[in-house]
Amino acid sequence: MSLQREDFPLPDTRWEPTRKYWEAAARGELRIPQCARCGRWVWYPKADCPDCYHAEFIWTKLSGRANLFSHVVVRHAFLPQYQNLIPFVPALVVPVEAPEVRIATRIVEIEPEEIQIDMPLQVVFAPLQFDGVEATVVAPLFQPAP
Repeated sequence: MSLQREDFPLPDTRWEPTRKYWEAAARGELRIPQCARCGRWVWYPKADCPDCYHAEFIWTKLSGRANLFSHVVVRHAFLPQYQNLIPFVPALVVPVEAPEVRIATRIVEIEPEEIQIDMPLQVVFAPLQFDGVEATVVAPLFQPAP
């Protein structure tokens, strides 16, 4: 018996802590939870706010503008499903509205050698697709801002 999901390496869009993130992405929106009491952005989602311990969150729509925090250029497929993506650029981006947040994503529409730390980015929504996996998931990816 395999413990791996049939749609691996796609994200599990039904996992409750991030379900609303993926639902928003499918609608072309970037949403991150914000504490309903103190307003702190809470990403990656937690059961309680780390500042005030409140357990109610508002999934707030962001503009989609961000800056690049960190990235790496992947030139070797560490899983066979990634072979058709080489080279690709996984990254952490910082939304302009939420400087304490880091969103794991991919940088697209730019040559890897042109990427610079802190460069302005804009979200785009595109299907994640992998060789040998029939399903797709719409994901927030980031490209250079116009």
